[in-house]
Amino acid sequence: MNLLITRHDKIGDFITILPMLKIIKSQSNHRITVLVSRVNYELAQSIDTIDDVILYTKETGALVKAIKARNIDVSISCFIDTHLAWVLFLARIKTRISPATKFAQAFFNNTVRQARSEAIKTEWQYNIDLLALIDLNVSYDFERPLLHFSKDLAAATKVRTVAFHSGSGGSSDGNLRLDDYLNLARSLSEKDNIRILFTFGPDDNKNKRYIEQHLDFDAELINSSNSLLSFCQLLNNVDVFVSTSTGPMHLAGALNIHTLSFFGSSQFASPKRWATVNDASKQSNIQVPDQYSSALYQEIEAKLADILKNRR
Repeated sequence: MNLLITRHDKIGDFITILPMLKIIKSQSNHRITVLVSRVNYELAQSIDTIDDVILYTKETGALVKAIKARNIDVSISCFIDTHLAWVLFLARIKTRISPATKFAQAFFNNTVRQARSEAIKTEWQYNIDLLALIDLNVSYDFERPLLHFSKDLAAATKVRTVAFHSGSGGSSDGNLRLDDYLNLARSLSEKDNIRILFTFGPDDNKNKRYIEQHLDFDAELINSSNSLLSFCQLLNNVDVFVSTSTGPMHLAGALNIHTLSFFGSSQFASPKRWATVNDASKQSNIQVPDQYSSALYQEIEAKLADILKNRR
């Protein structure tokens, strides 16, 4: 069977389909094509559970032609909008699966109500549930990591690397103040055998300038805006990734490294919906209100120290 899995939005959203892809590929011989946005295109091409990648574009005719060329039997769309729905309809895919949400569901012929906003499950679990609409006869268990990159053998094995990513790309409702990212990193700066990184995406120039101006301890500042592949290679050599709920957090989860993550206080923005795909034992998820207390900061600092203590 030729399957088309579509998730044409942001980085973290794309990562949430990887458990579904791993389940399909490890337990069947179906061919998997994914339809993704430009930001995820290069990364998708490198993933071993994906056979083919189609770049999502607003050019309807060209996109329909590209999909038709793959002779798709079934499409599974984990996020939908009207344009995507229309394209899949025009491509004449026989079975078109999606959540029953938005007006766009009218263009799909196999839907299920999931009520994702109620956050009964994580986003990646909701995506896996769509497999129930086709008879694959698979277990929903999967092995981690979901992304594979080689370790830097030249790195000193006794050195533990902690990366701090303060930017959110506008996608997070809960985050620490920049001063508290600095305070967290400073709390580690006098400990032995700890390497401190600050990473920044293409929209984080303001954050980078602030941290540069206030940095009074040894740390490396890394611009991670070149490509997702190079950023994943960097993350693969990190022991703990500290960030708000954003795309880089989900990349770290897919690499199955330890994440210390900050989420919004609402149910929709909570870890109940947006927790990462790494092992539960490697997740430390904290909900951070807009006006958080010094006591919450102290709790976060103690949690980071405890994570590193257990990773000796």
